[in-house]
Amino acid sequence: MHKYAIIVAGGKGERMGTEVPKQFLELAGKPILMHTIEKFFKTFPIVEIIVALPENQFDFWKELCCKYKFTSIPHQLVKGGETRFHSVKNALELVKQKSIVAIHDGVRPLVNAKTIKTCFNEAEKKGNAIPVVPVVESLRYVNNEQNEAVKRSSFRLVQTPQCFGSENILKAYQQQFDASFTDDASVVERLGEKIHLVAGNTENIKITSPIDIALAEVLISR
Repeated sequence: MHKYAIIVAGGKGERMGTEVPKQFLELAGKPILMHTIEKFFKTFPIVEIIVALPENQFDFWKELCCKYKFTSIPHQLVKGGETRFHSVKNALELVKQKSIVAIHDGVRPLVNAKTIKTCFNEAEKKGNAIPVVPVVESLRYVNNEQNEAVKRSSFRLVQTPQCFGSENILKAYQQQFDASFTDDASVVERLGEKIHLVAGNTENIKITSPIDIALAEVLISR
């Protein structure tokens, strides 16, 4: 089945404390976003890649592609929206055939090929698939001034790529935006769809702070 990968890269770098948006920060010799795109292309060379960026970053991205000679991987740019939901919605307008659609954070460059393949394959069988990893820290539920321990084995940390059959994800994004949508799975779930979990990879961190960059440097060097 045809495959799309929507890579959402709308970060501003505020938590990173840099003027350059985090997706463009250099990691192991090239921008984070380039690592992310490469992971999908190397896993599935025929995947159709759509990158959602703020429109005012298009020219800067094209300059980076020239600077780093990142010209051999075809991808389309689409204007990012006010929120992640709106960026994905815009990108979905380029999905033109029945397919499996993966939606991935641009600042998760350490996703591995096994996770990508598993998500696509399970989504083709079951309609959707999202990668998760176990919680290893203790958790407490906080409600105003009250708090209590909760059973961590009942929880999972959610990653991307989140994969869906094109018919379902296109239908899901016809809904009105709701602040309770935390990811793409929650948008699809609103339609009454059961979400299927698969094993992610623990290195698949989302780079949002300076310590994440340092950790990613170590992980990518290994």
